[in-house]
Amino acid sequence: MLGVVVPRLTDVVLATIYEGIEQGSADAGYQTVVANSGDDREVQRLRVDTLLSARVDGIILGDARSDASVVHELVERGTKIVLTSRRLPGILSVTCDDLTGGRLAAEHLVELGHRRMGVIAGEPYASTGVDRTQGFLDACAGAGIEVPAEAVLHSRFDVHGGREAADALLQLDPRPTALFAVNDFAAIGAMGAIRDRGLRVGHDVAVVGYNDIPPAAELPVALTSIRSPMRQMGYHAARTLVALINGQECESMRLPPELQARTSSLGSAQQT
Repeated sequence: MLGVVVPRLTDVVLATIYEGIEQGSADAGYQTVVANSGDDREVQRLRVDTLLSARVDGIILGDARSDASVVHELVERGTKIVLTSRRLPGILSVTCDDLTGGRLAAEHLVELGHRRMGVIAGEPYASTGVDRTQGFLDACAGAGIEVPAEAVLHSRFDVHGGREAADALLQLDPRPTALFAVNDFAAIGAMGAIRDRGLRVGHDVAVVGYNDIPPAAELPVALTSIRSPMRQMGYHAARTLVALINGQECESMRLPPELQARTSSLGSAQQT
């Protein structure tokens, strides 16, 4: 039996990762039990303790936080553990290459001619937001474009958080011509904020999201997004944990992302 802890299974990204975990576990002859932490440090610790008391053979954490000590404590205790979605330095993990993903978003916007850009950077304790933001800023700097500190705002990984951050970014003078959100839900919130200001997504302000959730391509203005291999992350996390349990040498994996360019950044110049 493998234990799994994620922030919330109502999130389509985490649900898709968990589907991959289930498949990878089943293929290796294991069952899984999953618990939600709500991305709360104390709840995370409680869920982990409950799974360990149920004598699971190992744990997959999809809610690793840089401001919590539970992961390092588990490793010190000899618990078999693999991180997925988020990573921590020195801990075995299977994630998307989020630094590259952020770079892809920046390169896309730079190629479209944008020079004034804002970032909806997610929560500061999550490697997903940190790495995606860093990759984006590094690529901008490499192109000779400075993104000022006031144009990089942390937010919750949801629609409301994205809307709040976009509202603040759109008040900057001069206003950004493009926004990069490190999560598709935040990007959708940003698109709502742009619309409510009487601006056109993809024309007045370009938007790029991250993960490429299934609804992204079907929105009234199709969302440009960095596609992360969500199901594959979960699958390889499960197989890596099983290999670790079996005493095999294992290494962390960073799976490659892909740019999916659509109307929210291309405007009427849709790719064919």
